[in-house]
Amino acid sequence: MLRARTKGQTTLEVVILIGFVVAALIAMGVYMKRGIQGRLRDSTDQVGEQYSARHTSSEYVTTTGMTQMENITKGGAIETVISRNIQKKAGSETIADFDQEK
Repeated sequence: MLRARTKGQTTLEVVILIGFVVAALIAMGVYMKRGIQGRLRDSTDQVGEQYSARHTSSEYVTTTGMTQMENITKGGAIETVISRNIQKKAGSETIADFDQEK
């Protein structure tokens, strides 16, 4: 009779111990998640200001130049040769302060 009580008590102790371990893992998971999110935020903050259509204004002028030569052969066929294709982009982009709401 004494042995039956000891066996049940051991099982209960193991179940309670497993419960504590599971609770500790769940609690630790929350703090691990917060830590990972904090490190990710720090990394993105170090990159600098990110593009946002609401906070960014830009003005660019794109100039495209091309040199094209066409040769017409005796049979009437046209041969087109593009010897130079240039594209230049000049302008500016301004990022407003993200802390200010418009």
